[in-house]
Amino acid sequence: MPEADPPRRLALRVVTMPRDTNPYGTVFGGVILSYIDQAGFVEARHHGPHRWVTASLDRVDFKAPVLLGDTVNLFATTTRRGTKSVTILIEVEAERFVGGQIVPVTSATLTMVSVDAQGKPIPFLAPPTTDAP
Repeated sequence: MPEADPPRRLALRVVTMPRDTNPYGTVFGGVILSYIDQAGFVEARHHGPHRWVTASLDRVDFKAPVLLGDTVNLFATTTRRGTKSVTILIEVEAERFVGGQIVPVTSATLTMVSVDAQGKPIPFLAPPTTDAP
């Protein structure tokens, strides 16, 4: 029986603010990268209650600008599971403040690794390394 497609989950949703923008009224790429990192962490936590760190950001494609006032939705899909790491696709969409149009703006692939308190990679199926709230 074929394996089902992995779920695409809403991992993070934010509204852009003036502090996020450059003089042209578009959001800095670094702000979007920070959101991508956070969304990757949210998705990684589905694989185990551990300390998850970003090991690599393999590819980022900026497709369209994010504008002041847009609502930014970051969707995460786990595309590969190892024993200590997961590869995650993040798809970023902007919901335009004016008109509400949904625009694909960025996509990125990152690898998250589960680590112990000393930062050593550990299997994510191991006992929890953090206290779950």
